[in-house]
Amino acid sequence: VRLVESGGGLAQPGGSLRLSCVASGFSFSNYDMSWVRQAPGKRLEWVGGISSDGRSTVYEDSVDGRFTISRDNAKNTVYLQMNSLKPEDTALFVCARRTRHAKAWSGPADMDYWGQGTQVTVSS
Repeated sequence: VRLVESGGGLAQPGGSLRLSCVASGFSFSNYDMSWVRQAPGKRLEWVGGISSDGRSTVYEDSVDGRFTISRDNAKNTVYLQMNSLKPEDTALFVCARRTRHAKAWSGPADMDYWGQGTQVTVSS
């Protein structure tokens, strides 16, 4: 299993970025996927997730309405569109595969593979 993120960088407050995560080594279309982030000095925080067929998404409260997760199963890729970025969104963003038969989304046990992440910095 391999997950490779890209698209991070520097954005101004109020700006936008689109992250991508390309998956390989497993049947991507059979798995729900999540995005998580880790800010300096803080613990890992679940951001949101998307069902295997892309029809359902769920988000952490602080990003709901600003971030949108989507996927293209033909390209084995999941995306995170981030709008109205805030300085507190600065973090390493990581995509993760949701564990089969997980009962929840946001706990560490609910994910079984992670990528290396892509850094997002929001600053003027």
